[in-house]
Amino acid sequence: MTGEVVQVKVWGERAYFTRPEFGTERVSYEVMTPSAARGVLEAIFWKPEFRWHVREIRVLKPIRRFSTVRNEVESKQSPRRAGKYYTDEDRAQRHTLGLRDVAYVIKATPVLKPGVDNLVKYLDQFRRRVRKGQCFNQPYLGTRECSAFFGPPDGTETPIGEDIELGLMLLDFDHEARRPLLFNAKLEQGVLKVPVAS
Repeated sequence: MTGEVVQVKVWGERAYFTRPEFGTERVSYEVMTPSAARGVLEAIFWKPEFRWHVREIRVLKPIRRFSTVRNEVESKQSPRRAGKYYTDEDRAQRHTLGLRDVAYVIKATPVLKPGVDNLVKYLDQFRRRVRKGQCFNQPYLGTRECSAFFGPPDGTETPIGEDIELGLMLLDFDHEARRPLLFNAKLEQGVLKVPVAS
């Protein structure tokens, strides 16, 4: 890992970062998760030569929630059922508790793969794309329904002054062991510090 840190400000009208322990009812964490932050970074700039390590997430706006009920289908769709499927017979209502009017500053470090030494080039490309508002695909805040806007921080961003125990949160996924890597997340004066995946 390098010591070089990049920053990007992201914001949106709605966000939803799934808490896994609630099952069928959709409830969001109070803040953006590291995996969602990495998804935003990869939507802006992704290369197979490196991966992003999110170091911290700064919460810039007070935590406000919204509640909604959505219709969802219960079963998976398949080509065999085409023309014979009626959603009225397979619909369930699900409650969603999400976040509204959110803004964050993501601080991250690129982790280069062995043999790769183009760090300065990649950092310049990322910063240029952030300044110009360029992305490979539209970033989102937890779900594709929650589009994210992004830009460079201007230096005036101040995190909220709250401390919140967030519980277990997904850090990364160990593909070799086929298991999630979790950590005890805590918001300290509006900042979520993210440990390095071991």
